[in-house]
Amino acid sequence: MGTGIGQRCPVRAGRKGALILVGVAVILLSISSYIEIPMVPVPITAQTFMVLTVGAVLGPLLGTIGTVIWLLCGAVGLPVLAGGASGLGHFMGPTAGFLFAFPIAALTAGVLVSKRQGAGVAYRAWWVFLAGIAGHIICLGLGVLWLSTLIGIGAALENGFFPFILGGILKSTAVAAVVIGIELQSGKTS
Repeated sequence: MGTGIGQRCPVRAGRKGALILVGVAVILLSISSYIEIPMVPVPITAQTFMVLTVGAVLGPLLGTIGTVIWLLCGAVGLPVLAGGASGLGHFMGPTAGFLFAFPIAALTAGVLVSKRQGAGVAYRAWWVFLAGIAGHIICLGLGVLWLSTLIGIGAALENGFFPFILGGILKSTAVAAVVIGIELQSGKTS
């Protein structure tokens, strides 16, 4: 199942534990969608932070599964996307590239974080931060690529890239803090 914390935490009672962890991930991802600064055409949300945290904490497999299930919930009409949005239209609109990037970002964060198990706290925090940056690069890259097909590359960079650089750095820092905090609590990092 991968090597994320989800595979070693106390609730990992096989499939039932994995199901619980994925369910919690879907709930947290849904909540993160409501934490936003409305902007057009792409809002600033806590979604990327949570996508990367879920991937880093649960590992590549469970993190990606949780992210995909969350997106499927949004696609079928549950109000779990940015600001409570839902429906297939969002997977064809201006934010589609970002949405499709989320599972790839969760997978990337999960893989990168799992590659550096057992390192000291400072090194581990730096590595988790870099995994967050990698995930943000994926989200921004695919998001801008898709957005540019709708509004042109200049406008896509102006509306879907530049406003998110500082937030990506801050969110990656927060992901590292949360992951290291969880690892310290679980005794995984010393």
